This record gives sequence, structure tokens and C-alpha cells, in this order.
Amino acid sequence: MEHLWRNQTPVGEFLLAALSPTPQSQAALFAVFLLVYVSTLVGNTLIMATVSSDPRLRTPMYFLLGNLSFLDLCYSTVTAPKMLLDFLSERRSISYQACMAQLFFLHFVGAAEMFLLTVMAYDRYVAICKPLHYASIMNRTLCSWLVAASWAGGFIHSTVQTILTMQLPFCGPNQVDNFFCDVPPVIKLACTDTYVVELLMVSNSGLISTSCFVILVASYTTILVRIRSPEGRRKALSTCASHLTVVTLFFGPCIFIYARPFSSFSVDKLVSVLYNIITPMLNPLIYTLRNKEVKSAMRRLRTRGITSKGKVVV
Repeated sequence: MEHLWRNQTPVGEFLLAALSPTPQSQAALFAVFLLVYVSTLVGNTLIMATVSSDPRLRTPMYFLLGNLSFLDLCYSTVTAPKMLLDFLSERRSISYQACMAQLFFLHFVGAAEMFLLTVMAYDRYVAICKPLHYASIMNRTLCSWLVAASWAGGFIHSTVQTILTMQLPFCGPNQVDNFFCDVPPVIKLACTDTYVVELLMVSNSGLISTSCFVILVASYTTILVRIRSPEGRRKALSTCASHLTVVTLFFGPCIFIYARPFSSFSVDKLVSVLYNIITPMLNPLIYTLRNKEVKSAMRRLRTRGITSKGKVVV
């Protein structure tokens, strides 16, 4: 087998799948996803600007929220621009090098976001269960190190995934069964036995997503168990509701895609759209709609912006 694929011509490009088979629906989807992507850019940029400009939001929780918005913006940008271009193109091709780069940054930013969401759960645990020590424990230095560790963890995870993928020979079919390059659909195109590599990759991605999710659930369960009064539990749930919603939207699809053997399901593309395109847009809405401090800070930012232009605020 190894002798045979070495005599084959390596694949120079991959062809990506379409989300819809008809040109009319492709145009409609382009308009919808362009609006979604612009909303993602505007919403996450607005949160970053609000957190960085308002002194009242210079706390660990909002420092982490600003970093989450930056990761969401990056995560969506890895796949959305190429997807939008493909809606307007008859031939949805991507070079081998660009495919590997997209795969690398997808897992880099995605894993970093998983680790950051786990850090945010720890922040809420300390804030609710150890309020008197919160300021000393979650100081700016520790928060910076935890964010840096999240990025480093994402980089290591993505480097392993990308190296394992690039070592495989691609010399035959080049039709990727998704609208972007990811490990599960790309690895199926290798012209060699990938069983061992699949196990390594599933244990890597699946272990990270599942273990982070278990840690998150355990942290919130601990919070609720340690709070005795019903009123205290109600306030704790209200405080953590936004984070729990984001965690469910992000980790649910990731576990579905990565914590199982690389077999295809008809809903895989829809699930990929959810966690790659939709969730980064929803996160700013989830945090702002349920957070009075962020909404107030955004109003103050808007007021300062209008005043700086010399207009009268009505």
C-alpha cells in the first residue's frame, strides 16, 4: 500500500462541499450568512471596545469576556470569509496549503476558547463560593497567565492535529464533505489506512472537549451544592446563566463532531454551521441581553461617542 501511494501524484487542492445544491438558494444563503458574519464582527468588537474603555468593567470576569469576544471573532473569521466567497463561486476549491492552514487555525482558536470557557467557570466559582478572597485570587496577573495558558494549550493541540494530518498521503479523491477544512472530513481522503491516526485524533479532540465540559458541569454543580439558601441558588443561576448557555451552544456540537469515530452523519454540516458561524454571533447577544452592567457600559460608550462628535444627546 505504501509503495502504491508513493507513486501517485499528491493532491494539490481540495473541493469543498456546498451547503445548498441550487444557485438560487446559494444566493439567499450568501445574504443570510453575510448578515450573520457582519453581526459577529460588530457584536464582538463592540464588547471588546466596551470592556476596554469602561473603568467599571475592569474586573476579571469582563477581562475574560473581552478575550472570549476576540476568540469568537477569530473563530468565525477562520471559516466565514471563505464560505461567503464560495457561495458566489461555481467551483469551491481550496489549495492544500490553505486547507492545512484553515485546519490549524480552526483547532488553535477553538481549543483556546474551550480552555478559556473553563477558566471563566473557575472565575465564577471563586466569585460565588469564595467572595472574600476573590480579589486576591483572581488578580490581573493570574488572569493574564490563565488567558496565555489557554492560547498555549490551543496552539499545542492544533499543532498535534495538523502534523498528524499533514503526514498522511493525499493522492486520490479530493472532495471534502464539508464547507471548510476540518480533521474528520479531510482525513477520510487519505489514501492509506488511517485507523490509528483517527484514534489519536479522536482521543485528542474528543478528550479536550469532553473533559472541559465535565469540568464546567462539575464547577457549576459544586456552586449550587455549596449554596444552601434557595435565594442564593437563584442568584447564582442568574449570574451563571449566560455562561451556561454559551457553554452548551459551543461544547454540544463540538462533542458531537469530535468525540466519536470519523463517520459521517447527514446533520454534520448543520452542526458545523452552528458552532462555527452561529454561536460566535450569539455570544455577544447572550452576554449583553442578560447583563445590566454591559448594557449600561454600552450606553455610556455610545453617549461618549455622540458627544465627541459634537452632537446633542437627546
